[in-house]
Amino acid sequence: MTASAPQKMEAFTFGEPSPVLDRRDILDYVECINNGKWYEPPVNFSGLAKSLRAAVHHSSPIYVKRNILTSTYIPHTLLSRQDFSRLVLDYLVFANGYLEKRMSVTGQLMKLETSPAKYTRRGVEDGVYWYVSDFTHPHQFAPGSVFHLLEPDINQELYGMPEYLSALNSARLNESATLFRRKYYQNGAHAGYIMYVTDAAQSSTDVEALRSAMRDSKGLGNFKNLFFYAPNGKPDGIKIVPLSEVATKDDFSTSKGERRRPARCAPRTVPAYGRQAREYRLYGRYREGGAGVCA
Repeated sequence: MTASAPQKMEAFTFGEPSPVLDRRDILDYVECINNGKWYEPPVNFSGLAKSLRAAVHHSSPIYVKRNILTSTYIPHTLLSRQDFSRLVLDYLVFANGYLEKRMSVTGQLMKLETSPAKYTRRGVEDGVYWYVSDFTHPHQFAPGSVFHLLEPDINQELYGMPEYLSALNSARLNESATLFRRKYYQNGAHAGYIMYVTDAAQSSTDVEALRSAMRDSKGLGNFKNLFFYAPNGKPDGIKIVPLSEVATKDDFSTSKGERRRPARCAPRTVPAYGRQAREYRLYGRYREGGAGVCA
């Protein structure tokens, strides 16, 4: 009989090492990719469009700014109020706005029409722009016919970059937390548990009936009472062991408020426009807030 080896204390690390530069950062060195006809934007405009409605505190200030500027705009024969509203919304969301000159047969300027910033690309040739809603049928604008309004960026000079990019993580996290809590309630307001049945009097038929009843209690009818009758059962014959309680683990209300603050600070608007202050004295002045937006 051999003696067993004494147990030793063991320590180990887990988790993959995080690189200093992410794979996305490599694309920053090439700035805007040249595909031969136009330059690709430095960020995904489709992602910016989806992020607009990720959180109410992200979209509301943007629409407020658009509405204020549109209300102060004096319609012109060349640029209607509707086209001006589209131009402002594109500029606030994508930091790029485009106006196309529509010319008559005689060469006179008829109107200025907005080109959606999500699909408009800057061409490789100077003064040339492309409309790329479908890569199989790109449309080239006439040279010199497009006016490009952009928010200056520190990394490149071809496209504008919105100021709220630093707050997108908070907006996305807010959206994920809301969707998680929504699924939590749809699942039956619980994150899962273990039903431990120790009563020997239960038969396989009774266990199957209990399983079907618990399965039907989830989803739309989760707020139902469950009746279970066990003849000669013991008081502790059925136990519920919760795996986790979301209400006490995630602290939904507090964490949602913390994620909401960065999204509210990014648009730089007073609380009275598009967001809610905790106290009345923190709302700010309406006139000064509107003047700041118009400036």
